Amino acid sequence: MRPQMEDLARDGTLPDGTPVRILPHASMREAAQRLNLPLRQAEIEALNLGIIPERYLRNFKTLDCAAQARLLHTKVALVGLGGLGGPILEGLARLGFGVIVAADHDLFEPTNLNRQALATEETVGQSKAQAAKARVASVNPAVEFSTQQIFLEPEVFATFFGGADVAVDALGGMASRPAAERGAARAKVPLVTAAVAGWTVMAATVLPGAQGPATLFGSTGGQAGPAAEDALGCLTPAIHVATGLVLAECVRLALGRPPMLGGPHGKMAVMDLEKMSFDQFSLSG
Repeated sequence: MRPQMEDLARDGTLPDGTPVRILPHASMREAAQRLNLPLRQAEIEALNLGIIPERYLRNFKTLDCAAQARLLHTKVALVGLGGLGGPILEGLARLGFGVIVAADHDLFEPTNLNRQALATEETVGQSKAQAAKARVASVNPAVEFSTQQIFLEPEVFATFFGGADVAVDALGGMASRPAAERGAARAKVPLVTAAVAGWTVMAATVLPGAQGPATLFGSTGGQAGPAAEDALGCLTPAIHVATGLVLAECVRLALGRPPMLGGPHGKMAVMDLEKMSFDQFSLSG
């Protein structure tokens, strides 16, 4: 395998001048074909040999070859492909998370255009699941991505999250979030969750068996009135901050590191972008 990879690789440098071996982007598919491997597996094999697929070059040196290969081995289960889920999905694909399953029952509406990464003039009226599939294929075809256009009933979350290394809750409102937490716990999968309302961002990682924000705010998921995001709106700056927090936690979990939000720390991050404040609150009640 090394001779085939080395035949296509070239010497290169990282932006700081560190010498590395690079597999040019244009040669990646050829390498996969020569080795008769799926594109994702071919990227993993290159990294195992210390050769960096060119698309991931700017992930280095924050990541190294072993860490990048670990991401490509990681399976993420993502529920929700709207304001939060769309940019989270794109971030996962660009980072190189290798296997992603996602679910969303909804269609794009004109009111999604202010913040939802997958919402465009072309995708209004289209299913979010369909748009997500096309976007991942155009961003990173090495990602093995599958999506379902379904509404996950409470009893289905555990099955949906089963077999994943990381689960991500990008749902809107609070109604389904307690069921997502319970489902991830039953599947024994860490759940990264975030929510946005106006200028406010909330994010946490819920380890199996631990209490999360949804459980803290309402064990049944019932809502007496409109969700906070309905009352305050959803602004793009808050969406992007929440996305960054979720993606950072996903990377930490994929690399076997303890999460910095929730998890053993039992803390939930809350940011107010209007006041530029950052606080952490206990999830232990």
